[in-house]
Amino acid sequence: MPAHAAERWTAAKANAWYDKQPWLVGSNYNPASAINQLEMWQADTFDPQGIDRELGWAQAIGMNTMRVYLHNLLWEQDAQGLKQRIDEFLKIAARHGIKPIFVLFDSCWDPEPKLGPQHPPIPGVHNSGWVQAPGRARLEDESRYPLLRQYVEGVVGAFAKDERILAWDVWNEPDNDGGGNYPKHQNKQKYVETLLGQVFDWARSQNPVQPLTSGLWQHDDWSAARLTAIERIQIEQSDVISFHDYNWPETFDRRVKQLQAYGRPLLCTEYMARGNGSTFDGTLPLGKRYNVAMINWGFVDGRSQTRLPWDSWKKPYTDAEPTIWFHEVLRADGTPYRQAEVDLIKRLMTAPKGVVPHD
Repeated sequence: MPAHAAERWTAAKANAWYDKQPWLVGSNYNPASAINQLEMWQADTFDPQGIDRELGWAQAIGMNTMRVYLHNLLWEQDAQGLKQRIDEFLKIAARHGIKPIFVLFDSCWDPEPKLGPQHPPIPGVHNSGWVQAPGRARLEDESRYPLLRQYVEGVVGAFAKDERILAWDVWNEPDNDGGGNYPKHQNKQKYVETLLGQVFDWARSQNPVQPLTSGLWQHDDWSAARLTAIERIQIEQSDVISFHDYNWPETFDRRVKQLQAYGRPLLCTEYMARGNGSTFDGTLPLGKRYNVAMINWGFVDGRSQTRLPWDSWKKPYTDAEPTIWFHEVLRADGTPYRQAEVDLIKRLMTAPKGVVPHD
């Protein structure tokens, strides 16, 4: 760790921070108008009116956080403009009582991100335009790491004391091989293992008032003795522990009990894939009972097409819609996909912290 870097939060500090928060519920948020992180934030396609409308819908059902992805290429393209657009987003979110978690890097989907106009959605395919960060080229080229450092220190530094931000998620699913039909990236894990700890250090060097995290997502055993090298960095460097779970409620329950052993606040930063057994009905009440922050994948149906399941990469849903939507809470016009889900969110959000009301 660099000499100037702050220390990881103590468990006591992390728990004191978490005790001050309401029960945190929200979605992974990408505007309906954006296919990916670049389309969300680039000047030509940034959509404050759409964001304002959609975050208003989130506020109306009681949500108080959103997990939102940034990208290092945006910083290289226009650092000042990106900071201004982040500030504009934060103003909109604050008006709606929403504190976002910002994600800095992501190992999922297209390994070759490119600035400029993004390709249109591939018909019938889930998340067909989502891009990795930093992307294969920058991950493999250590001479580019100073650019990545400038991005992390620049973004976190600009907003390190900003109470409108809930937390920084430094790397989404760092050990994910990518998914989709993209060519596999040889030695990706080795590069990520080298870089992940540095990213935590760069972010921490800015002494943010917000906690840092990176979420566990694979494997069935997250006890200390079974962690991989990357998972160990995630656990040992995170101020608050985050994880993903797209499984049946029994698996969610078991994972929470395992992670409670680390003695830190727990944030479930991805869940809810209806066709995979992870639903609002089954999992959200458990999250409330255990006081776990709950952030589902997807909010409004749009260009990311994540109402379609993962298997759409093998068999695109071009002839018919899936039997049930995989992700998303609302249709494009703001009406609920399932009214009962929205009613459940509202009911749980209005009950006191930790209390699961009976129907």
